[in-house]
Amino acid sequence: MRFSRIFLTALLACPALACAAPPRILLARYAGVISPPAAEYFGRALAAAQRNGDNAAVIELDTPGGLDASMREIVQAIFASKVPVVVYVAPQGARAASAGVFITMAASIAAMAPGTNIGAAHPVELGGFGSAKSSGTEAAKIKNDAAAYLRAIAQKRGRNQAWATEAVKQSASITAEEAVRKNVVDLEADDLPDLLKWLNGRKIPGFSRPLETRGAAVAFFPMSGREKILCALADPSVAAILMTLGVSGLLIEFYHPGLAFPGVAGATALILAFYSFQTLSVGAAGFLLLGLGLVLFLLEFKFHGFGLLAISGAAAATLGVAMLFRRSGIAVPWLSLATALAILGSTFAALAAIVGRALGRRPATGAEGLVGARGLAETDIDPEGKVLVEGALWDARSAAGRIARGSAVEVAAARGLLLEVRPRGEKT
Repeated sequence: MRFSRIFLTALLACPALACAAPPRILLARYAGVISPPAAEYFGRALAAAQRNGDNAAVIELDTPGGLDASMREIVQAIFASKVPVVVYVAPQGARAASAGVFITMAASIAAMAPGTNIGAAHPVELGGFGSAKSSGTEAAKIKNDAAAYLRAIAQKRGRNQAWATEAVKQSASITAEEAVRKNVVDLEADDLPDLLKWLNGRKIPGFSRPLETRGAAVAFFPMSGREKILCALADPSVAAILMTLGVSGLLIEFYHPGLAFPGVAGATALILAFYSFQTLSVGAAGFLLLGLGLVLFLLEFKFHGFGLLAISGAAAATLGVAMLFRRSGIAVPWLSLATALAILGSTFAALAAIVGRALGRRPATGAEGLVGARGLAETDIDPEGKVLVEGALWDARSAAGRIARGSAVEVAAARGLLLEVRPRGEKT
């Protein structure tokens, strides 16, 4: 028994046996806007690959772009990684646009699937709220800074610096096949198994041993629940609907103070929408038009503009949402835009109907609320007397001649605290 234990320990310590263990590859998939939660996810994935001693970390990427600060954080994490980082633009039909260009070219090995594209890294697509202008000195500074940064990345990885400048200054975009031919990326692979086949044995500058990927055990690294929620908030469609729900909730609370839930839910939705706007780098014009739409809706309730203010508010909100993310290369799909406006329009129509019914309803309290009510004449009414209506004694005046005591009466009108009555069943 003791001999067996010693023999097993020796086998486990054997270098040959250790070499026989399959290589490990960490896989992180991301499709969406490059945002702070995306940067957090990539950072955790690369840290896990280093901690686990993986042979490489593969980032499967599909992005329209995103925030400059988040992109730079990801690039720095890739450069600092102690394991080789492979950025694979996939699946087929995916893209690496705007900030995705920087991340892809920063990889130890950059690969693309057939039918994908890379490019359009103009600095306007990387600015924050109001940070990038269409012309002038500030725009030139931003563009030159972005071009220099991407050239530095290309130089470090031995890739096409001239095309990097074109991608920033001329918004150049190319297919996967062109990217390989122009030395923008290293290879084209049909899928993940094909990628691992091409990676096996590759020598990577800065790493002592060639990559070992044959028969690799691929472990998917998932996003945390928090990252999933925050990334979902960075979706333009979600941001537009949150804004709509927030406005609708506040409109309901404004009309019915004290309901609490619509107001709390609306305020929460608006806060989340503002977080999304910050993450998505909204355009100032779209944001201001949305605000104008909200003000016009509120003015409709205050001044009863016969729907004109509401229609103007809907038009302003429509234009605002449509313009909100255009400047960052990210737009709200028209289906989502229609859904958001339908929610807002339905809320307004429901509240308008409630207001209309309230204005057309006879008063339910005070003397005016007694019009049409029935009672009894407590005294002779000729022309004035007393009537008992709904358990209360009122001064009354006859609207149809003398009414004898004990007769059934009906309230025809109210003049302050004096009721005008007639015998029940008669019309004046």
